[in-house]
Amino acid sequence: MGKKIGAVTIGQSPRIDVVPEITGLIGRVELVEGGALDGLAYEEITALAPQAGDYVLVTRLADGRSVKIAEKYILARLQAQIDRLVSEGAEGILMLCSGEFPPFSCPKPLLYPQVLLTNFIGAVAGGKKLGIITPDKDQIPQVTKRWSATGVRAVAAAAGSPYGAEENIWQAAAALKASEVELIVMDCIGFTQHMKDKVAEITGVPVVLPRTVAARAVAELFG
Repeated sequence: MGKKIGAVTIGQSPRIDVVPEITGLIGRVELVEGGALDGLAYEEITALAPQAGDYVLVTRLADGRSVKIAEKYILARLQAQIDRLVSEGAEGILMLCSGEFPPFSCPKPLLYPQVLLTNFIGAVAGGKKLGIITPDKDQIPQVTKRWSATGVRAVAAAAGSPYGAEENIWQAAAALKASEVELIVMDCIGFTQHMKDKVAEITGVPVVLPRTVAARAVAELFG
């Protein structure tokens, strides 16, 4: 039997749009899911919408709908899911989100895709112009600030959600191509391998996908 790892989404579980693709890369490791918005009605979730100055997150509900929430409203619920999964035997936790988070309490290894991505891009993209595709236009200021601190020459960002019409992603890719970026990060766990392949085809530059970077880290540590 493989090791059991908790997979915590900022939305609702199960993440049928994410976990199967990750599972294909982690061998015998078992992912057990939990979500910050599990058990909440849609009306309760819409009350978590961001206001001016909030850190904006975009995620998926179990019924496939996309929602925009403020990070501050779900931190305690994320901690509760981490605690539950560890108590049920998880030997590590993978956050299913590429956003920035404050430290959570966890006695087991806790993998943040954003940290993995930041260090990876810092290692391979020094001096290059970096392109970012983020789900929502309201996230552009925060991702531009974050990625500008990784040692790249410049950052260009465009919005296209993995939870909406794919044409918006292709338009974002075309905008980044016009900006002459040299490397692209698709900055959301919801982006798929199919979307990555298409963006690479449109732009002709390397594309980095959070879910596959995270999956390979899980495989290395727990596989």
